[in-house]
Amino acid sequence: MKTFQKPLSAAEEAHYIQVLKEGNDREAAEAREILIERNLRLVAHIAKKYQNVDEDMEDLISIGTIGLIKAISSFDAGKGKLSTYASRCIDNELLMLLRSKKKSSKEVSLFEPIGTDKEGNEINLLDIIEHEQEDVTEQMDLCENVKKLAKLLDKVLSSREREIIFLRYGLVTGKEVTQREIGEKLHISRSYVSRIEKKALGKLRRGMENENFT
Repeated sequence: MKTFQKPLSAAEEAHYIQVLKEGNDREAAEAREILIERNLRLVAHIAKKYQNVDEDMEDLISIGTIGLIKAISSFDAGKGKLSTYASRCIDNELLMLLRSKKKSSKEVSLFEPIGTDKEGNEINLLDIIEHEQEDVTEQMDLCENVKKLAKLLDKVLSSREREIIFLRYGLVTGKEVTQREIGEKLHISRSYVSRIEKKALGKLRRGMENENFT
């Protein structure tokens, strides 16, 4: 296994994330490269969970790195720690790889064997997903944030804003709708839908940041 560079300190990470978002093209490209290189150790750590599923480790790291790049590109400091957010993106990318491999037969079952462990015992996707339990505190925070968001949707958004957010993110049907489709449904332009969506998300973000909200 190749040697990876030491992770960035919290201060260094915050600096490069800011440069990535606010620097010029050259500065942003350099910051992105540093953030990727210094988080490859995380990719390797997560890839080890999948090393017994008939995939080459180098391939797993390559696919995991795609998840890392996506995470860095879409990360918002308000989402918490980059490592926590990136871990989910890396895991998702690797699970997508395994699912695509299985699509040649039928739907993937969480209980379908996908390989064996070092002792020769069969393992499945559920084993991998449950391998690392989520932090209890994170789970509690997530539940609280979901409750808070549910209240905000009714409290701070207008009926039009709420309708667009519900459609856009599939909050009722589970199916996301494009801005263009929403515009056709509501007989307004796609750009107007975009403006309303952006304004509504701003209201929700400010509401989530307001510790005094009840």
